[in-house]
Amino acid sequence: METPTTSPHATRIASAPEVLAVFLKLGLTSFGGPIAHIGYFRREFVERRRWLDDETFTDLVGLCQFLPGPASSQVGFSIGLLRAGWLGGLAAWCGFTLPSVILLIAFAAIAPSLAGPLGTGLIHGLKIVAVAVVAQAVWDMARRLCPDHRRAAIALIAMVLLSVMTTAYSQLIVIVIGAALGIALCQTTGSPMAVTPPQHVLVFRVSRTAGAVALMLFCVLLAGLPTLAAVDASHAIKLFDAFYRSGALVFGGGHVVLPLLQQQTVATGWVTPNVFLAGYGAAQAVPGPLFTFAAFLGWMLAGTPSHAMGALIAIVGIFLPGLLLVIAALPYWQALRSRPSMAAMLAGINAAVVGLLATALYTPVWTSAILTKVDFAIAVIGFFLLARWKVPPLLVVAFCALATIGEVVLH
Repeated sequence: METPTTSPHATRIASAPEVLAVFLKLGLTSFGGPIAHIGYFRREFVERRRWLDDETFTDLVGLCQFLPGPASSQVGFSIGLLRAGWLGGLAAWCGFTLPSVILLIAFAAIAPSLAGPLGTGLIHGLKIVAVAVVAQAVWDMARRLCPDHRRAAIALIAMVLLSVMTTAYSQLIVIVIGAALGIALCQTTGSPMAVTPPQHVLVFRVSRTAGAVALMLFCVLLAGLPTLAAVDASHAIKLFDAFYRSGALVFGGGHVVLPLLQQQTVATGWVTPNVFLAGYGAAQAVPGPLFTFAAFLGWMLAGTPSHAMGALIAIVGIFLPGLLLVIAALPYWQALRSRPSMAAMLAGINAAVVGLLATALYTPVWTSAILTKVDFAIAVIGFFLLARWKVPPLLVVAFCALATIGEVVLH
C-alpha cells in the first residue's frame, strides 16, 4: 500500500495581515453563494497563489460540507489556519465576512424609511428574488444530493414530516431521521470518501486537545443555551441562543439556513415575514457568505440594547458553532473520512436537507411573495435567469426589483 504523504503546500507560513488582505478582496467580490465561493477560493488559493494543492483543497471542501455550518466560511477559516495559524484563521473569517455584514446592516438601517411606490416595489422585488433563488437552490441540490430513489425518498419523507409536525424541534428531528435513514439505506450508494481513502495527510496547527475543547464548548453551548434562555429574561441571551442553534443545525449551508432562521425569528414574532424576506432578498445582492443575513435580522430585532449589539450577537451566534466544529474535526478528519458509515449518514442528512428547503420554498417564501400573476411571471423569469442562463445573482436582484417597482407604479 502506498504510504500517505503530507501535502507540500500545507506547511508554508504567511502573516495574518496577508491572509486578511486576500480574504477581504474575496469578501468584496465573491458573489453567487457557497458553491460559487468554493470556485473563487480554488482559483485564488490553488491556481493563482498556490497556497495549497488541489487534493488538499478538495479534502477541506469535503470536510466542511460534512459539517453543519457555512461551508465556504469554514473552508476559508481552514485555509487561513493552514496558512498562518490561529490569527490567520480569524483574519480569513473577518476579511470574508465583514463586507457583507456592513452592507446588510446599511440596508437594515434604511429599510424602515423606504416608502411610496419605489420603496414598496423594491421590498416586494427582494421577496420575489428569494423565490427564484430558493427555487434554484432546491433544484440544484435535489439533482446533486438526491440522485437515486433512496435519497429522493428521504427528501420526500422529510417534506411530509415537516408539513405535519408543529414542534419547535421539527427541523432537528427531520435531520436526525435523515441521518438514520442514510445509514440504513445509503451504505451502497457509493462515495469517493468511502471507496478510495486519500493517500496524503493534512497537516494543521490544531492539536487534539484544542479539537476536544472546541467540541466540548460546542456541545455545552448547544445544550446549555436553551436552558439559560428559559430561566434568564435577557433578550440578548435568547437572541444568541436562537442564532447559535440555527448555525449549529445547518447541514449544507447557504440557503438551508432560511427555514431555521425563519423558525427562530418569524415564528417567534421577532420580525415580520415581509421584513424577513426583504432582508433575505437583499442578501442575494451582496458578496460573501449568505449567513451574514443574520446581521440584518439582528439589527431589525427589538429588545436588544442597540441595533448594533443585536447584529453583533446574531453574527457571532450563527458563525460560532460552524467554526468550533471545524476546529474540533480537523485533528480527526484523517480517520473519519475513510469510514463508509459517515458518508452514508451524510448522504441521508443532505437528502433530508433538500426536503427541508423545499418545504421552506412553499412557506414562507412562496406564500409571502407571490401575490399576483405578474409576481409569478417575474419569479419564473428570475429562476430561469439563475438556473438556465447562469446570470449573476446581482443582476437578477436588479431585474426583480425594477420589474416590481414598475408593477407598483403602473398600478
